[in-house]
Amino acid sequence: MILVVGGAGYIGSHLVKELVEKEEVIVLDNLATGHQESVDERAVFIKGDLGNAEDLEPIFSKYPIKAVMHFAAFSLVGESVQDPFKYYENNVANTLTLLKTMLKFNVKNFIFSSTAATYGIPEEEIILEKSNTAPINPYGRSKLMVEQILADFHEAYGLNYVVFRYFNAAGAHESGEIGEKHDPETHLIPIILQHLLGQRESISVFGTDYPTEDGTCIRDYIHVTDLAAAHIKGVEALLDGSKQAETYNLGNGVGYSVKEVIETCENVTGKKANVVLADRRVGDPARLVASSNKIYEDLGWKAERGLESIIQSAWEWHKKA
Repeated sequence: MILVVGGAGYIGSHLVKELVEKEEVIVLDNLATGHQESVDERAVFIKGDLGNAEDLEPIFSKYPIKAVMHFAAFSLVGESVQDPFKYYENNVANTLTLLKTMLKFNVKNFIFSSTAATYGIPEEEIILEKSNTAPINPYGRSKLMVEQILADFHEAYGLNYVVFRYFNAAGAHESGEIGEKHDPETHLIPIILQHLLGQRESISVFGTDYPTEDGTCIRDYIHVTDLAAAHIKGVEALLDGSKQAETYNLGNGVGYSVKEVIETCENVTGKKANVVLADRRVGDPARLVASSNKIYEDLGWKAERGLESIIQSAWEWHKKA
């Protein structure tokens, strides 16, 4: 069985929906930001917290857990600046509790969802896994701290792991049953689609004077189902022993500007957006684009879906949500 911590959240629930086709799955989630109705009914759902050993130990005692996948981090950059304690407590201290419990029960395979925020403001146009890591906010620092902990635990205790550094996950499941639902919503594509559905008066573009082709920020978008497929390949590589301690970028390898994303949303929906131009936000890099060559070479994974497919799937879900 595989334990998915945070499996009721956006990315976790999409992973679970794919993983239950191959493995028995247990989901642990405290529902602070997740939604129990998003968890596939074929998975065992347990409400609990990764920072509470009293929640964790009965699971490891009762079920033959062979790997753990961790999606239970807080991930709002702005909030992490305003309340760093919340981020270091949950993302680092609580993860240590989870790792301690795993080692106690001799579970040595761990998948960790990390972030492009570990790179900070990158020096290269295309980011490699070996690029400099210099996070500029507590969220990115909390994720990088766990990456460093995992490397130390691998050397000291034989804990094997795969770290995935996400770029911009987006889209919805092809079944239309689950999609991206945050409160508050901070991600560009759902914000645009909510506006085009009449749920927001306008959308803001933060900065039009970046050193990019059209002056707006460029980001790498990856369909959440492609993301899930990478995690499944990662856990399979841990379980068959072919990988022990790896870090991979997950992206399309292609960047799209904010203006391009808005235009694609307009094309997919047939609706026109009311765009408000605003000042830059502090700390927004001009360009964040991943090279995913390493995971393609190692595990044969690459993103299958482009921006239009991502937005089309999200639109189908948002119309029903």
